[in-house]
Amino acid sequence: MAVALMGWFAVVCGAVAGVDGGLVSGLGKSGHFRVTAHSQLTPIPINQMHSWILQVESAAGEPISDAAIEVDGGMPDHDHGLPTAPRVTKNLNEGRYLVEGIRFHMNGSWEISVTVVTAEQRDVVVLNLEL
Repeated sequence: MAVALMGWFAVVCGAVAGVDGGLVSGLGKSGHFRVTAHSQLTPIPINQMHSWILQVESAAGEPISDAAIEVDGGMPDHDHGLPTAPRVTKNLNEGRYLVEGIRFHMNGSWEISVTVVTAEQRDVVVLNLEL
């Protein structure tokens, strides 16, 4: 997995994210957390269930391993959500979380909303991607 991830890179633009090779990254709306999502399938498939690994870090780059994380999303241009209900199924430690149940049913502009909650802070990271 680590070898496959070495070829990916993110384009980060404030609270919105870029996408390249299945990797998306963004900074929270309040600036508390950065989330980087790695699709376990590349390119990101249409109409196929897959998983992501989220890397959650503080704004200073420290891994956040004790967070409660919720994942939601949709297509704002089409006014609908994801066709599935992705959820974190495992804390992989060192700020990494396994998200299962992701499926995009059509091409277009998608927003993935990642809510990160710790004992001290709450933030929402919006990851924008074009499929």
